[in-house]
Amino acid sequence: MGLDQRVMWQLNRLTGIFVLGAGMLMSAGAAVAGDRALAETIGYSQDARYFAFEEFGIQDGSGFAYSHIYVIDLAEDRWVVGTPIIVEADEDTETLKAIRERSREQSMVRLNDLEIDRPAQIAAYNGDGTPDIDGLSISFGVPGFASPGAVTGAYDVSLEIYAAKSGAPCLDWFGENAMGFSLSIEDYGVVRQVHQDRSLPRSRGCPITYRITGVYLPFEATDISRAVALISVYAYGFEGADRRFVAVPLAYSF
Repeated sequence: MGLDQRVMWQLNRLTGIFVLGAGMLMSAGAAVAGDRALAETIGYSQDARYFAFEEFGIQDGSGFAYSHIYVIDLAEDRWVVGTPIIVEADEDTETLKAIRERSREQSMVRLNDLEIDRPAQIAAYNGDGTPDIDGLSISFGVPGFASPGAVTGAYDVSLEIYAAKSGAPCLDWFGENAMGFSLSIEDYGVVRQVHQDRSLPRSRGCPITYRITGVYLPFEATDISRAVALISVYAYGFEGADRRFVAVPLAYSF
């Protein structure tokens, strides 16, 4: 995805984590807290080529609010040029509400240009408070209209996690290899791999693990050709595992 603003921001933050927090993370009493970002979908473009979502939260360590808006070109499976939109507080007196409002304001021109105003509907979701799930799989269908609970199709998405080469020196910093992931979807017995990490971008940091957060479809979708899986990325942070997100298209082709 290139060395853009997001990459440099993440690299600087990782350097700070290494200098200030690596010893704590590797001690017996480490990982007592973390920065668990939340995600909110903004929606699709009218032609459903583009998908946008926001991740936001409060940084561990600094306590500063942040909001990052991602716009994904589903046809190319990459960020739209000029995104993500990164807005972060300079002091802890700036509220999360204010930071999120500023982030939306800064992204509005790009969202309007791409006509991203079609709602995204949740096809399936692994909630943070749902007990007894590992986040490695999720099943969904296309919501129907004939009757309540009507669903078309039966799709199973599965996640595999493995050690991967990273753009950051994770082994030197934390004594552990970064973890990558692959994502597959099963459609009536036919399994397709839709994503496989061969090497990790610096923007990913030093991931520890992943989980499937949810699957989204454009409003009034009748098939899965524009389905998107949102994946939680848990990486080393100041006070434990920090969560961020990546979006993966599930389509056969665009």
